[in-house]
Formats: sequence, structure tokens, C-alpha cells
Amino acid sequence: MTSPETVIWLQERTSLGILSPEVLNAIAQVIEEQVVPAETDLVSEGNSPEALYILVEGQLESNTTNQSNPALACGFLPGAVIELKELLLDESTPFTITTVTECHLWVVPAAKFRELVTQYSEIAQAFSRQLAQELAQVTSALGYEQERSIALRPYLVTKAQRGIVGTSRYAVRLREQIREAAADRKSVDIFGEPGLEKDNIAALIHFGSPKRREPIIKVNCGILQTSGADLFGRAGGKPGLLEWLGEGTLVLNNIQELPEELLPAVTELLKTGTYTPVSRSGDPVAEARPSKARILIVSEKTQPTVERSVGHIIKVPPLRVRKADIQIQVEYYTSLYTRSRGVPKPHITPEALRRLQSYDFPGNLKELKNLVERAIVQAEGANELTEEIFWPAETKKKRFRVNLLNAYPNLRRFLRSDWWPDRINYGFTATVFAIIVAILFIGPQTRDRNFVLNLFWAWWWPFFLFLFPFLGRVWCSVCPFMIYGEITQKLSLWLWPRKLKRWPREQAEQWGGWFMFGLFTLIFLWEELWHLENTAYLSACLLLLITAGAMIFSALFERRFWCRYLCPIGGMNGLFAKLSMTELRAQQGICSASCTTYQCYKGGPQKGEGLETNGCPLYSHPAQLEDNRDCVLCMTCLKACPHRSVEFNLRPPGIELWTTHVPRTYEVALLFLLLGGIYLHRLPELQSWLGLQLDLTDFWQHLGLSLLVLIIPAALTFGAYGLIQVFNFNRKPRSFVELAYGYLPLVLGGNLAHYLRLGLGEGGKILPVTFATLGLSGEQLPILVAHPAVIAFLQGTTIIFSVLMTMLLTQKIAKQSVGTPKGLAKLSLLWQHLAAIALGVSMWAIIVF
Repeated sequence: MTSPETVIWLQERTSLGILSPEVLNAIAQVIEEQVVPAETDLVSEGNSPEALYILVEGQLESNTTNQSNPALACGFLPGAVIELKELLLDESTPFTITTVTECHLWVVPAAKFRELVTQYSEIAQAFSRQLAQELAQVTSALGYEQERSIALRPYLVTKAQRGIVGTSRYAVRLREQIREAAADRKSVDIFGEPGLEKDNIAALIHFGSPKRREPIIKVNCGILQTSGADLFGRAGGKPGLLEWLGEGTLVLNNIQELPEELLPAVTELLKTGTYTPVSRSGDPVAEARPSKARILIVSEKTQPTVERSVGHIIKVPPLRVRKADIQIQVEYYTSLYTRSRGVPKPHITPEALRRLQSYDFPGNLKELKNLVERAIVQAEGANELTEEIFWPAETKKKRFRVNLLNAYPNLRRFLRSDWWPDRINYGFTATVFAIIVAILFIGPQTRDRNFVLNLFWAWWWPFFLFLFPFLGRVWCSVCPFMIYGEITQKLSLWLWPRKLKRWPREQAEQWGGWFMFGLFTLIFLWEELWHLENTAYLSACLLLLITAGAMIFSALFERRFWCRYLCPIGGMNGLFAKLSMTELRAQQGICSASCTTYQCYKGGPQKGEGLETNGCPLYSHPAQLEDNRDCVLCMTCLKACPHRSVEFNLRPPGIELWTTHVPRTYEVALLFLLLGGIYLHRLPELQSWLGLQLDLTDFWQHLGLSLLVLIIPAALTFGAYGLIQVFNFNRKPRSFVELAYGYLPLVLGGNLAHYLRLGLGEGGKILPVTFATLGLSGEQLPILVAHPAVIAFLQGTTIIFSVLMTMLLTQKIAKQSVGTPKGLAKLSLLWQHLAAIALGVSMWAIIVF
């Protein structure tokens, strides 16, 4: 077979083109044509070559059993010359070649080709030179790869440690983002809190990309030279990491630590894919070079300059929002550790899992991994990892809490029983309240002859004022006002089935507090001007008016709308409850990880340990509570929760006021109204102390003085804040609304000191007063009355303690330490402390003396 076309085809399409036309013509004369069907072995591995094959049409592929050299497995396209090297070097075939499709081949038998080699020495010489050149190229490439390997080795990432573990929506979304980023070559900004293994996410992106066989290196930006020579190289000198990397991936770890001098160059690299090698001093600036490397940025916070220059942004969610994944993560880390140590895998108890889910993990995945490994070591081969082993898993916030339900199981049983508060409310309070109101109307009208009036003013007020620092709004859970409101709600729905209105939350949040303030102002004036403390039927009217408000709004709206937004007594209770040393909360981790029904909030049927309830009467979710104001301790959430997430905690009194508290203007207004109420209750003593001679029997003079007394204490505190602003040169003080809550202990203590006189004086006469109510003589009955000196001592102690607590709380709210000279030297809060002392002195003068 010979023709000019054959020679030309061999010259242009094959590696034989390096031979002279004379030799090619000789080869063409001995060529035999052959058509080989698809899926046929053309040559077999380990056999001596039978012929020289030239592929004209079709496709071939090779495979080998030599695992040490997988490069021998490859494909062949038209123009490929097969078995040439083996024939020249008299070697056996190193691979098996199979036809993928039907192939048209030119074949030169081995014997004829060897004759040509003997006849034409040019063949051996030409291919010897070619092999020498290829060897030189391979040697050069090998040397380059060795240098490249040495340069990249300190930064090389060999593999991704693990995938994204978890089934939460955050984990699913993170996996999707990684897949999207791996599908192209755009730069990526990966940011998130410490301990989230963001560098592993970068590795997942690289090893999931088409360039997975290229190297990936991780460089800590904090160790880069300010010149950038190690990254960009030097012009005419040593190459930088970018040049060595080629088409690999560069991970810039902790980009926030990048020297400021390098930020423009890195930004340019991200935007244009080019960089400029560093020139020596005095040399001209080098030309910009293109970089084929892919850039992945890793940082704790996103950098605005970087964010505008990258193609993908991945925010890695912290572990505290992925509580549903904690169980899977724990199982994974447990399996990982026990397999590496060859020890049995322990089981984690539900209590231990709940503890982990209630923890916020500031160290994220790394902290969880360390906790699990430490727990396995501490378990010493036990079958279970119990709650006690995970002792480090306590948040700073939780370290100041003790769950009383765990400490006292009988308390949990009681609070989950029908007794609290339903049986107490409907079996006792509802009936007793009706009797009390009736006695106030039909019985004697003065406190010394009406035992109900005595109970209301001499027992109820001091007792519950004393109870606020211990149990917060517990009175609201057994309050008769809302009991009759709930009765009205149920009765109206039975008589007139309908859907109650939803709460107008926005309007209620905006105006409800001011409604409470206005109503409490009217109550104070009514109490002072019409002598409610000593007039039974007027006290009954007050109780009925508040009850009527609860009944009307319960007939209109769902649940306890009146109790949460409009009740003046509830507003006072919510304010003083902030000082309580107890709180009802739920573990956010357990709620977010385990709960899907929100029965504590919405209500619902019995589920597991959770009982059937109608949901929280105040529409408060215990896991979202940051303030005792919105919890009445009815324990509905405790009964409804099937996961034991709800906790009744002992805590530092008032801790929310300097941690999670959100100040509200109407609460501050109510606080100062209650402060003014202390002086209003002692108006005759105040007038005597100030030397005033106003006629309190004159209604208008009495009203004017009462309004003035309610305003002046608030004006004093506002004036003190004005002085804080004037003399606080160094920094802007906290707002008046925030600092005003510092007066809360003084307001509570002042009111308690006022009612101690009634409680320790008249309260002990309850037996003879009860007999007097019934028209009987009780003169011989025992009484228990404290000596005036004892009462004065307790009143004075209460006021002094309240002033001290006010000063301490003010410092805590302002984030200053009382003990630091710096805080006192600045005089930043001195004026508020002086105002508290002045108010305390004035209370002492009108209450104790």
C-alpha cells in the first residue's frame, strides 16, 4: 500500500512525521489495512509486540494491572502509533489495548518493521533523539515538581477531614452552598465564629471541584510578609506561592490578620485574577501576571472589601442554632474517637444530650469534640455517658442558675398537678373573693371593725410586696380578677359560640403600658382623696372595677389580654418581678432541637410527658423569655412540655436588669408613679416634715398637693440624670430610661416600709376585728402587735438596704464596678447615688420618725 496521500498523512497526523519521505515511503509500502470490531483486544499486556499499529479511524483505550503506574491507562485517537517503543527496544507490551468502537488500522508486521529498522538506521537514530529530548523534558519537569513540592509542602492540605454532619436546615443549606461553590472556579468568602472548622469547608470545596487533583494550600495571613514576596514572588527571582500553585487552590486563613499593606494586592487578585511580583528597591515595577489559582477566604467576620470581590459568600452557622444536629455530631465524634482508640462505643443518655443542647458552645464544633472526647476518657469504659460527665457544658449565664425542679422533685410534681393553680383558683379563690367583696359592701366600713379591710391593707399588701423578690408575679397565677375573667370567657363562649379576637399586639405594646399608668394614677388619687384604706365599700368598688376590666376584655380577646397589657396591679407586679431571685425559663437548645409542636405556647393534647393544656395565658414562650414581666408562674408550660425543657431557676436577684433587659418608657413612668405613691401615702407626715400648713380637708388643695407629690420625686431623679450628663466628660452615659431601673429596689423597699406599720401593727389584731365584723366583742381575744420601736427598726433597715441595693443595681446597669476607684473618680453615677440617698433620707423622715 503506497501513495503520496499515505505518506502525507503519516507526516502530518502521526509521530512518524520526524522521518524522511524516503523512510515513510518504505513504511507505506509494507502497510496492511485492517478493520477491528468494537470491544476487541488489539494487544495484550505482557506479550511481545506482533506489529506496529497506526490508528486511522475509531477509538482505542488501554488498561493495566500495574497499580503503581495508573498513567498507563489512557485513550487513543486517530494518528496514534502503537507498539513503536516496544518494537525498537524489544520490550513486552505494558498494557492491554481494546477497541472502543470499530477501528480502521494500518498494520506493519513486526518482522517487516524490524527489517526496515535494519535497513534504515535513521529510524532508530530519530527516535533515540526524540526519547532523549522527552527524557530531558521529563527530568526538567521532575525537578520543577520537586521544587514545587518543597515550596508548597508546609502549607499543603492533603484531604478534607469530614463532611457536613447533620440534618437540620442549616446543615442542608451549608451542603448546598459547598456544592455550588465547588461547581465553578470563582473565589469564595467563608466566614463564621471560631471553632466551626471553616478550613475544612474550604477543603470540601476544593476536593469536590473538577480540579481536585491539583494541590490545595492553606496560608495563615498573620505570617505573610508585609512585602507579599512569599505570596507573589520577586520579579526576576524566587517564585511565590501563587506561581508554584498553578491551577490549585489557595486558602487565605484568618484574612482579618492580613497586613494592611497587602490588602490592595489581594483585592486586585480577587477582582482581576492578576498579581504583581515584588520588585527590589530602585527596580521598575514588574508587569502584572495572570494567576490560575482559585482563592478561598476564611475569616471570623466578613470583610467589606473582600465581600465585594468574591463570587460566593458562605456564612457558616454557629452550633447554637444547629441544636438539632448535636445528637448526630455527638454520635459521630463518639464513633470517631472510639474507633481510633479501639474501645467500645458508649451510649449518651437523654439527660446528657439535653444538657449539651442547652449549652451555647462558644467554641462550636471544636469545643463539642473536646467535650465528647473528655467525657469518654472520664467514663473509663462505662456503657453510658451521663449528664455529670459533661460538667464543662455550662454557659456563663447558667452558672448563676440552679434548677429547683431538679433539686426538689416533689416541687415539680406539685406544680404539674391540678392543684396548681386550677384547684386553688376555682375551688377556693373564686368563692372566697365573692365573699370578701360582699363583706366589704355589707359589713362595717372601717379597718378596725372589718376584718376583710384589715386583710386587704394590713396583710395582702405587705405580704406580696415582701414576696416579689422571691417569687415574682406569683400572685397573678392565683389572682381573682383573671379567675373571673376566665369564667366569663368560658361562659360567653358557651352561650355565644364564636372565635375570640386576636390580640392587637402592636397597639397594646405601644399604648397598654400608658393605660396602666393612667389607671394607677387614678387609683392613687382615689385612694388618697377618698380614704380607700379606711372605707370598705370603696375598696370593694376598686376590686370590682379591676375585675370588670378583666371580664370585659376576656369576653373580647383570647386568653389573658387584660393581665398582660392593661391590669394596673399586673403592671406593678411585672415591674417588681424583675427583682425576683427566681425565674421560669426553658432551655433554648432543647426547644429548638426537639420541639415541633410548641404546646407550651399554643396548647394542645397530651403528648408523652406533656399534659393537655390551652397554652400560655400570656402568649409567652418560656425559651424566649428575657424578662419576668411576662410570666405569671401559672406553670402551664411546665405541664405542657414533653421534653423536660422548662426550668424553675434560682438566680441572682434582678440579674435580667443588667443582662437581657429591654427598657420601656411606660415602665419607668409607672416606676416613678409608685415612688411618688410612697410620699402620697404619707402626705400628713410629709406636710409636717416640710412645715406646710395646707388644709387637706379642702378637695382642690388636697388634689393639687397630691399631684405635686407624685411628680416631685420623678423630677428629682431626672435632675440627677441631668447632672450626670453635665459632669460626665469622658463618655456618653446610658440613657435615663435604662438607669431609671436602678431605683427599683428603693421603690419596692419604700412601699414595703410604709405597709410594715399596718402589717406589724394592725395585722396582728385580725381576731378581735373579725369578731367585730360579726357584731361580737373580741376584746379578750389575743393580739400580736410589734412594738413601735421594732417596727421603726425594721422600716429603717428596709430603707437603708433598699438604698444600698439601688446604688449597686445602678452600677450593674451602667456596667461599672462599685469597688473601682475609676468608676467613682469619674463621678459618672455620683449624682444618681446622691438622689437615691436623698430619697432614702426623706422616706426615713416621713416613715420611720
